[in-house]
Parts: sequence; structure tokens; C-alpha cells
Amino acid sequence: MQPPSACPCRGGIPWQGVLLAVSLLTFWNPHPTAQLTIEPVPSDVAEGRDVLLLVHNVSGNAVGYAWYRGQITDRTRLIVSYSNLTHSATPGPAFSGRETVYPNGSLLFVNLKKEDTGFYTLQTTTDNFDAEVATEEFCVHGLVAQPSLRATNTEPHSVAMTCLSGDPGISITWIFNSQTLQLTDRMQLSPDHRTLSIDPVRKEDAGEYQCEASNPASSTKSDRYRLAVICEWPPSHPVLLSYISTVKGHHMAPAMSMG
Repeated sequence: MQPPSACPCRGGIPWQGVLLAVSLLTFWNPHPTAQLTIEPVPSDVAEGRDVLLLVHNVSGNAVGYAWYRGQITDRTRLIVSYSNLTHSATPGPAFSGRETVYPNGSLLFVNLKKEDTGFYTLQTTTDNFDAEVATEEFCVHGLVAQPSLRATNTEPHSVAMTCLSGDPGISITWIFNSQTLQLTDRMQLSPDHRTLSIDPVRKEDAGEYQCEASNPASSTKSDRYRLAVICEWPPSHPVLLSYISTVKGHHMAPAMSMG
């Protein structure tokens, strides 16, 4: 039996012809112009660092760019404008001296401050006076200060280590022997993760502990603290001896003993 070579309706055309026609229509159908967008690199940046407002999908016949602080194209908020005709940049009222605009429309912002957090708007103009606008935001975070680690006895056979930091809005990660700490059933973290409790302490808990404080743009670790466990609980006689010491280079200063 031969495969059908035409549509079943009267006057139909071969199905290969239909596919060819569809293919040609798809090929010649123009794609819609991609929308102008801004990509902050990075989107979360530390205070004192730089951010690049990278522009995508600029029209090929763009002749000028204008960057504004905020979400509207208000002349009083103009940072800088650039002309592709004269290849020159003109600062506006909101120019701080820390911005550089490139011929492709992208804007480099250096030595950022917390108050630079917010929205930024780009307006492009073409040679036929069409305008296109895009808005994006980025966040500037303070550099995280180094935390400190304090250890205390909560019971003769347990220890609590607290990560001390005055920075708001940070997350805390615990590190054991240079690796992310894997919690056991004898370990418990406080709701804000700032305090690590071990009860009871075992010999396998001996080693170096650190806490790492971080925000979306920066992070820093405390000095290393070393926990030594001499005798487990319950021992044959009620003695648990452990100590914690700060490890800085090759110097080790005992900070606690339990017995």
C-alpha cells in the first residue's frame, strides 16, 4: 500500500508542500525586537566596591543614552548623558564623579556607598527620535566585620560557643576543621545560628571551630578556636577536662578549662 501523497480533501496539495510552505513562512517571519534591559554585575555589591550596569539589546541605530537616578526620566535626576554622534559624555545634576558611561550605553559605578542603593533608569534615543526606557536596581551592603567566638560551660559535660557580631542582617555558618560543620544529634543551634551547643562533648568533637558571618555581598570568619577533649562523659570517675584556645598563627592561648 502506497503512503498518501496529497491531503484527503478535494483539490488538496501534497503534504510535503504544506510543510515547505510553513517552513518558509516561519523563516521569513521577522522576530520581534528584543527589549532593552539592564543587568547589574553584581546585583548585590559590598560598600567600596564597583558595579557595572550592563546594557542588553540596545537598538543598532541608537545615537544617545541618558542615565537617571530613580525610576523616572527626571532631568533633575540625570546622572550622565552620552552622544554617539560626538562621542562625548555630559554630566547631569545627579553626577557624583564616580560614574563612567561607555559607548554601548553601559554604566560603571565605582567606590559605592550604601546610599547608592536603589533604582537606575536608562533612556536610549535612536536616529529617528524613538526612545526606549529600562529600569533596574542594585543593593549596596556594608562590609561584614570579623566576628569573635566565645565559649562557655553550660554543664560540666557540655559546651556552648557563641558567634559575636554587631552587624545586622547577617547569616552565620559554623566551620569545623576547615569544613562546614555537620551537626550531630548532640549539637544544637540557636534560632539565629549564633550559638552552637554540644551536649555531651565527645572526643570526636575535638578540633578547630570557626564561625563565618556573611551578607549577600561579603563574608568573614572568626579566629580559629580549638576544643580539646581529654575525657568523655560519663567517665569511670566524674571528670571531664576540655579547653578552648584561640589559634592565631602558631600561638595558642588557653581560654577555658572544665573539670
